[in-house]
Order: sequence, then structure tokens, then C-alpha cells
Amino acid sequence: MKTKHFFIDLTQRPPRSFRVRLGNYVVLARMLDKGRATLAGKNGEYIYNSSTDQHLVKFFGFDPDALSKELATGKGDGEILEWVQAHSKTPRSPWEIEAWSAFMEKRGLVGDAETLAFFVEHLGKLSKTREDIKTLFDFGELDDYVSFGGKA
Repeated sequence: MKTKHFFIDLTQRPPRSFRVRLGNYVVLARMLDKGRATLAGKNGEYIYNSSTDQHLVKFFGFDPDALSKELATGKGDGEILEWVQAHSKTPRSPWEIEAWSAFMEKRGLVGDAETLAFFVEHLGKLSKTREDIKTLFDFGELDDYVSFGGKA
């Protein structure tokens, strides 16, 4: 039975955290929120298939455009997870999924000089005092929090 999944309005609140796991994958639940909101024209500044989403896309080996078409059918998270697993060019074992998700949760703010300069500049705009922001997920969650009125 197909369940109708409604979008969330990302102009009113952020998508689920990067850390929320669906099928033990980090990033996937957030990507689904952004995809559904994009389809509804309610994604705000959030980008479906962003650079962070691309880490998941590459790990799984699925087509993000095809995933968007599946989201448009109104399928729920469980059904979409099954679709992603069935359409993965790189099937993963449970230990690979756990290792990848754990790595992503600890992934630092890395990249070339231009990417690092972006993080430094934007972190400075979010907070001048937060010394605990060490990972990509920390940075993204702080950005979500501040973007919706939180004080860093």
C-alpha cells in the first residue's frame, strides 16, 4: 500500500538533521525532505542534491533525478528507502553502511583552500564564539539553527 507523504515547508523550518538515520544512512532523511520541499516549491535556500547529498549519491550509486521522480509519487520514507536500495549501483552491506555513516558524522570541514575559506567566512557570520564546530554536520546544524532565529 502506498502512503501519501506530505512535504515540509523549508521556508518555515529546516529539514531533518544530517544525523537522522534512515536505513542506518545519515543524510538520506534530510535529502528526502529537501527533495519533497523542492517539488512543492517550498525549499527556501535548501538545495536538493547538494554537495553533501552527493556523498550519499556516490556511496549508493543512484540517480538523484530518478529519486526526485519517486518522491513526486508521494511515497513515504520506508518506500523510498526500499527504492534507493533496489536502484543502487553499489549495494552495501550493513557494516559498510555503518562505517560510512560514522565517517560522515565525524567528517571535518575539509576541502581545497576555496572551500575552507567559505567555511571560515560563514562560520564567522554564524558565530564568533563557537569553538565546538568541528564537523560538516556541526556546521550545517548551526546554520539551520541560526537561519531560523536561533542565537549561536
